[in-house]
Amino acid sequence: MNLFVTGGAGFIGSNFILYWLKRYPQDKIINLDKLTYAGNLDNLKSVENHPGYRFIRGDVCDFELVDYLLKKYQVDAIVHFAAETHVDRSIVNAAPFIKTNIEGTYVLLEAALRNGKIRFHHISTDEVFGTLPVKSKKKFNEKTPYQPRSPYSASKAASDHLVRSYHITYGLPVTISNCSNNYGPYQHPEKLIPLAITNIIENKKVPIYGDGLYYRDWLYVEDHCRALDLIIHKGKNGQTYFIGSLIKEISNLDLVKKILRIMKKDQDLIEFVADRPGHDRRYAIDWQKIHKELGWSPIIDLDQGLKLTFNWYRKNQTWWKKIKGR
Repeated sequence: MNLFVTGGAGFIGSNFILYWLKRYPQDKIINLDKLTYAGNLDNLKSVENHPGYRFIRGDVCDFELVDYLLKKYQVDAIVHFAAETHVDRSIVNAAPFIKTNIEGTYVLLEAALRNGKIRFHHISTDEVFGTLPVKSKKKFNEKTPYQPRSPYSASKAASDHLVRSYHITYGLPVTISNCSNNYGPYQHPEKLIPLAITNIIENKKVPIYGDGLYYRDWLYVEDHCRALDLIIHKGKNGQTYFIGSLIKEISNLDLVKKILRIMKKDQDLIEFVADRPGHDRRYAIDWQKIHKELGWSPIIDLDQGLKLTFNWYRKNQTWWKKIKGR
């Protein structure tokens, strides 16, 4: 299979490429990435000389480039990770999110359509569904109405709708996955878990927004990659699949406390800071559909995943110190 992966130098995209080439060494992967601040080719050093791997630096909004690459490499499927993702950055400046997340998705869909209706898998987020009550057992599922509350989540919601429209209007074969918060190796240290781990290693304070009582469902990135593998190979055309974790959602405050315990540090490193505007209180994913239809279940629980993640950042300090130094 020839896979065209967008945003493959980012956190989830690079983990996916490493996973895929290890599991399917005979396949070919073409990785298109613009290499914004979140893209890092150091993530992919172990496969840069793999005979089935090609990296092209370019923008998903460049139709001529995308169209050329789909033809040149006879692509069988597009796996679309490329996106601006950091909520805080979208609040400061929404323009890059509109450009990449909406226009970029349109360009890829149009190119897929014009090149023989190439199979298209779109990676999205649970944030497009807004927020859930804290004192509730409700979870997001595939029938939950969209209610985005930040420029980032609004741009991802728009891209989801575009993907569905190309399936319904033009018959493009598509699947969509909405996942909960990911964590693991190669995650940019602006995100909560790697920020906490790296700050603690440096004996710096760990900032927590507001009262810290924002509840999230944390998914280890390798579990996400296994789910994508099943969707790409067995997912039903036109369907959406939710990908969540083993755990009951946990507050940001309790999460950081758990990381401090794993790293054997005191809680006095916690520092409460001014809250983010429009901060969603709770996300939770119901992943029963992908379990029942495709047989997927997460296998890494939070304690195990955090230990794996801490050990990776402890052993790869050159990787993240270079990023934080910028």
